[in-house]
Amino acid sequence: MRKLRNEELDRIDVEGYKLAGKSPIIIVLDNIRSLNNIGSVFRTADAFLIEKIYLCGITAIPPHKDIHKTALGATESVDWEHVTDTVELVKKLKNQGCHIISVEQAEKATQLDKYVPAKDKKQVLIFGNEVKGVAQNVVSASDQVLEIPQFGTKHSLNISVSVGVVVWDCWSKLNA
Repeated sequence: MRKLRNEELDRIDVEGYKLAGKSPIIIVLDNIRSLNNIGSVFRTADAFLIEKIYLCGITAIPPHKDIHKTALGATESVDWEHVTDTVELVKKLKNQGCHIISVEQAEKATQLDKYVPAKDKKQVLIFGNEVKGVAQNVVSASDQVLEIPQFGTKHSLNISVSVGVVVWDCWSKLNA
């Protein structure tokens, strides 16, 4: 086997990304502190043709050198918007017929491996602060809570890892 060079990967350019059909997935970042995590989420969003990222509360916005360091240009391809109040955004997206999902450890959470996304609705995946998680008022306003099964001693995954795991799972189920 031989590793492929970037030129051999046949990826679309930024203009092609903007014109491409998008996955019915929206990512919401609820008060994310780490600029590197934000950049990583942009890169994951680009990889799976995510429709949009909402950066809420204290979540930093591009352009910023520390976001750019991990996003590697994905802030130019992925549509994004800053919104001050996550709960207000959730209400707006619910009114548009979206299915609102907080990714959190909560009572009655659906384990990710058991989750079946509705193919007739956009899936809004909300990821929370690195220390406090998704705010309780956002969890309460959600239609569903997803939990990533974990089996070791730690209580959580890094937010950028969580986004990668959940987006891949949702995307693959929607495209099965």
